Amino acid sequence: MSRSRYVITEPDRPHFLTCTVVEWLPIFTRPEAVAIVLGSWEHLRRTDGFRLYGYVVLENHLHFIGHAPRLDRCVARFKSFTARSLIDLLQRHNAQTLLKRFTFAKKAHKRDREHQVWQEGSHAELILSDEMMREKLEYIHNNPVKRGYVDRPEYWRYSSARNYLGSEGLIAIDPWY
Repeated sequence: MSRSRYVITEPDRPHFLTCTVVEWLPIFTRPEAVAIVLGSWEHLRRTDGFRLYGYVVLENHLHFIGHAPRLDRCVARFKSFTARSLIDLLQRHNAQTLLKRFTFAKKAHKRDREHQVWQEGSHAELILSDEMMREKLEYIHNNPVKRGYVDRPEYWRYSSARNYLGSEGLIAIDPWY
């Protein structure tokens, strides 16, 4: 039985997903940390048939719309790889405060790791229509605007908003038309 009502119900169809850092800790404040996320999505696009329709990375969570033959496996691999890589990055930078919080946040039943970066689950919502896809893309791209970080979606560096305006983003996406 799943712990959340937000699960990947049809792993071969697009889903809107949210991944949140435990305790909402601000780990994505360094470009190197965001590069780990972007690099992981690029890798999944090359190797797993993963399609990335849109994304935004904020300081303590991210949203994306993805699709793959086995999206559930792609998301699991994404979270596992990025968690390990982010912990390595924090260790290289001797970020002891964050590392201690990730150790404290680790669930007691998780005996295979010392730290936990991501909250469990991915708050997955199946994209049911073109209208829903447009709504979710708009939500993703306007998230930094609503938070007051930028005045326009395309000004947020860590988002696919630029891609949808015909400009080059930080990574390639699979535009939804």
